[in-house]
Amino acid sequence: MTKDLVKAAFYRSLPVLGGYLVLGVGFGILLGSVGYGPLWALAMSLAVYAGSMQYVGVSLIAGGASVLTVALTTLMVNARHLFYSISMYDLYKNAGKCRNVLIFTLTDETYSLLCGGSVPENTDPDRYRLAVSLLNYGYWAAGSLLGGLLGQVLPFDTTGIEFSMTALFVTVFVDQWRGTREHRPALLGVGLTLACLLLFGRELFLIPSMALITLALALLRPALEGKEGTARG
Repeated sequence: MTKDLVKAAFYRSLPVLGGYLVLGVGFGILLGSVGYGPLWALAMSLAVYAGSMQYVGVSLIAGGASVLTVALTTLMVNARHLFYSISMYDLYKNAGKCRNVLIFTLTDETYSLLCGGSVPENTDPDRYRLAVSLLNYGYWAAGSLLGGLLGQVLPFDTTGIEFSMTALFVTVFVDQWRGTREHRPALLGVGLTLACLLLFGRELFLIPSMALITLALALLRPALEGKEGTARG
């Protein structure tokens, strides 16, 4: 990777840098509060790399959850990846040796940075996406290690710290909203999610909402692509 490519990827990943460091620190502190040190926090972030599930995982570890419970909870929490990752197929299919790394490091925030498909001029698209993905991966791992270390030397009240993940989602949403004039997909996502939350409750709304959002966006895609083509013309 060239210096210019890494620099461009770093600037693109700046919104995630602040969020992941804070969230990673929160995770490291939270994991330390149930008796697991900084190396455990680092190892879990490197091997699992699933922010919201790692937060949930702390309570599962502390409660002595069974393997089956962990597996089912992970499926429910991360089911959204089954839906939005499909849209990355065309971007990743010719990535060669980088493809497996790109797939493993695809998170909500990395997806939000890369889903548009735009890359800087005179830049290899696959290497650029790899650089963004690895930088985000590194931010999360570094934050987790730092949180684990801080949790050992400084007293922290971890009450409410899990809300930091929600705060990052809101930040990414606002950044995406400001970066495009087409707001129908965002409005659909918010509206359908709220409707499913009211209909199914907070424990069951995730999968129905993702399914409905996927269906709605598939139906809306011709109109969106037509508008984009008209704008270019």
